[in-house]
Amino acid sequence: MVAVATDGSEGGAVGAVSGGPGVPAAKGGRRARRVRMTGAERREQLLDVGRALFAERGFEGTSVEEIASKAGVSKPVVYEHFGGKEGLYAVVVDREMRMLLDMVTSALTGGHPRELLEQAAFALLDYIERSTDGFRILVRDSPVAQSTGTFASLISDIATRVEHILGLEFKQRGFDPKLAPMYAQALVGMVALTGQWWLDVRRPKKAEVAAHLVNLAWNGLSGLEPRPRLIGHRKA
Repeated sequence: MVAVATDGSEGGAVGAVSGGPGVPAAKGGRRARRVRMTGAERREQLLDVGRALFAERGFEGTSVEEIASKAGVSKPVVYEHFGGKEGLYAVVVDREMRMLLDMVTSALTGGHPRELLEQAAFALLDYIERSTDGFRILVRDSPVAQSTGTFASLISDIATRVEHILGLEFKQRGFDPKLAPMYAQALVGMVALTGQWWLDVRRPKKAEVAAHLVNLAWNGLSGLEPRPRLIGHRKA
């Protein structure tokens, strides 16, 4: 017997249907019935499947057929929930963008500018550790929503959130605050691109990467510390 989901698709149940192959029989010779997914549960499942495939193969290398197959549904179910591969991809990218931006914004709590740099570096590296697939998707070229779904736009969004901090610091030091946006882009770009490299190598350890990033940003090449230390509460 074929499983029918609440969204009308084949394979829409979780577990086994009565009479299905490979399902242990219940008492009295009856087989256990599958618990059907709700529409919201199906949507989340498709997002999880699509996210994993996009991270592994990229947008172009992933097909609706494969997404449906991995989820155990028919192709029309994917179109019903997202209108196609593009719609699913756009939702995945939007979620990852919001997660990373929230992590960076909430991390910026320190009072000393150097500690703020440490917090921003840790926030990005934390995200890479916790959401490796998501970061792989963000750093790929996006065929959808070119102005908002790209790695460059992500860097720009984060930089916008930290440029006001640099602006205040520039005023206190007698520098031109109009240059703060440019420096914000440079600093965030340096951390983000280093994070992209660290994504695969994972060496040195996260805290050491953060310390050296801040060392370069804070001291410059001419004043590099041979053994940089972290001044904030984060040490790992």
